[in-house]
Amino acid sequence: MAANEHEAKMAHPRMAAGALFFDVDGRVLMVEPTYKDYWDIPGGYVETGESPLQAASREVREELGITPSLGCLLAVDWAPNGAEGDKVLYLFDGGELSRDLVEAIRLQADELKAVRFVPPHEIAERAIPRLARRILAAIEARAASTPVYLEHGQAPGNLAA
Repeated sequence: MAANEHEAKMAHPRMAAGALFFDVDGRVLMVEPTYKDYWDIPGGYVETGESPLQAASREVREELGITPSLGCLLAVDWAPNGAEGDKVLYLFDGGELSRDLVEAIRLQADELKAVRFVPPHEIAERAIPRLARRILAAIEARAASTPVYLEHGQAPGNLAA
């Protein structure tokens, strides 16, 4: 196989990374983007030369104006999108935000309209289905202290045939 044929078969996924933050009651911090019709978590695309963890930290700083340390990887999700192609999404544990950090949040006005802590049972009402599945799987992974691999927000054993 010629090098260019091999290159053509290789995946070139877009990568994105985000962080899950919690309050003392176990609710998840979600943001309301100005450019989407559903709620999301802080995060965004990984830039050239940047690791997923660096991207998640940068996006939190840009979107929320805070710089908390991010912890371990909670989930990796292979989530191709018809319009954007192959995507690999990383979710990191942002831990429980202190009251001081919550009060220091300053939304990036051109990207975000609102921020709110949401109980896990309400996440599916605010997010698109595969994002809701990803967040809930990451919450379970955090509780188990074991990262999870997902496809379209689901563990491969849970995918429909």
